[in-house]
Amino acid sequence: MKANKITVCGGGSCRSQKSDSIFKNLKKEVKAAKLDVTVEHTGCHGMCEVGPLVVVGQNKKEILYTKVTAEDAKDIVNSAKKGTILKRLIFEHEEDGHQAYVEDIDFYKYQTRYVMRRTGQIDPYKIKHYLGTGGFEGLKLALVMKPEEVIAMVKESNLRGRGGAGFNTGMKWSFIAREEGERILIANADEGDPGSFMDRTLMEGDPFAVIEGMTIAAWAVGSEKAHIYVRAEYPDSIKTLTNAINEAKKEGFLGKNICGIKGFNFDIEIFEGAGAFICGEETALISSLEGKRGMPRPKPPFPAQNGVYGKPTNINNVKTYAYVSHILREGPESFKQYGTEKSPGTAVLCLTGKIKHTGVVEVPMGISLHDIVYKIGGGIRNNKKLKAVLTGGPSGGCIPADKIKEVTVDYESITAAGSIMGSGGMLILDEDDNMVEIANFFVEFTKSESCGKCTPCREGTYRMYELLQKISKHKAKQEDLDNLKVLAKYIQENSLCGLGQSAPNPVLTTIKHFGNEYDDKIKNKKPTYFITESCTGCGLCAKKCPVQCISGKIKQQHTIDQSKCIHCGICYKVCPTKAIIIEK
Repeated sequence: MKANKITVCGGGSCRSQKSDSIFKNLKKEVKAAKLDVTVEHTGCHGMCEVGPLVVVGQNKKEILYTKVTAEDAKDIVNSAKKGTILKRLIFEHEEDGHQAYVEDIDFYKYQTRYVMRRTGQIDPYKIKHYLGTGGFEGLKLALVMKPEEVIAMVKESNLRGRGGAGFNTGMKWSFIAREEGERILIANADEGDPGSFMDRTLMEGDPFAVIEGMTIAAWAVGSEKAHIYVRAEYPDSIKTLTNAINEAKKEGFLGKNICGIKGFNFDIEIFEGAGAFICGEETALISSLEGKRGMPRPKPPFPAQNGVYGKPTNINNVKTYAYVSHILREGPESFKQYGTEKSPGTAVLCLTGKIKHTGVVEVPMGISLHDIVYKIGGGIRNNKKLKAVLTGGPSGGCIPADKIKEVTVDYESITAAGSIMGSGGMLILDEDDNMVEIANFFVEFTKSESCGKCTPCREGTYRMYELLQKISKHKAKQEDLDNLKVLAKYIQENSLCGLGQSAPNPVLTTIKHFGNEYDDKIKNKKPTYFITESCTGCGLCAKKCPVQCISGKIKQQHTIDQSKCIHCGICYKVCPTKAIIIEK
């Protein structure tokens, strides 16, 4: 079975590993071999840790090649010409051996691609690719409907905002639609959670879906102007969106008299944010758009009544707008067939941390954390034990390993577990992670990102960080832990915006589920490390030890001087033979 299409991943991770060179070499080799095969750039394929990725299409089958280099191009083309599989580059699964086809790989098999269906499939710079997959059909259908009918359809789908708050999108649109005067639309692409790149993947893989969704929203609410707020650290997203806007204008899907509808005028501008985490909050984003310091405003009034320059404003995450284009084309039931009654549809997540398969995934709402970690993610690296899953980014909460079968990915279940959905970040932690240090890391982040407007957040996160530092350094007393709990609750209940209100989540959930680790720090109970007889004497632990407390001859068992050891655990982490044990 000979190949008919070759696609090269153009996601950020693959590009950083010279996927552009792979693309050029493949084009050259296909031409030299006189093959009737198209070679295309696409958006991110999702499985970031085994890139660069190349997919060779054989009719309805797709062969996935991993860790490809530019030098592999000739062999890939030769295999494509013969209709064979280049085994040395296919994905390798620990239990099932080599797996050639995308549909057989668990990472892809257990996903449900709805809003991300085109990423990794089309060239995001070519509008003809988008049109060839049903692009702008949703807009055309919307334009034969009354605006209120469009809002009713979105409301019926129960699409909830994918930026984290989870408010009904159709309901939100109805608020601004009834306001008088000029109405502004904003797409929030300020994705600020450390280690999250779901919005970036969508914008760089399927930018026209965002444009189409915003244009549908413009028809529904009566808007002629919109902004896409993108952080300046996303230059490739800005480039891709700019091209999409220009291409849409050329084809009559943006600008004046859109799709021949006289008087329907709508335009989109890109605004580059300065990278402030606080600008993920909608009123802080509005302040930034107005040229002011990004700081939240008290609500009410809500942006739908008083937004950018006092004008009625609707803000949705870029993923939310992209969902709308599919819902309008295929109907609300196409969306509601996935997920739960209260949280329908799918969720786009970013798997990071101590998991075997990191990257961007799309799953049906209602899937368990267990299935995400062990089916899609492949389990924990180095055969370690799962300790916890942190959802919702730096403002999220830790869910312990013994709860992951019962906690599902939906707004109700995640909230009941003491965490938040957030925008979709998911950090996997293993047995080596200390939960006090994890809480310390995230509180340090939220402390530095606090805008300083309200006292509970400005002062509270700083004091919370001070107490965590004290506990981390084994200098705290029980009253410090008690004060930390009281302070965290106060910040949660009295901060002005979502940043301060959710900043204590990592602290409160780690205390709740891993209180023994806080107690050990307070009681000055430090882990003791011992080198066992299985030590091969490689000397790596001695080389990495920051205080040189490990000694021994090459190829002989080493020892640790307990009087000098600072209990940092580096030796335990770097030992290749697992010859070091911990006594707690």
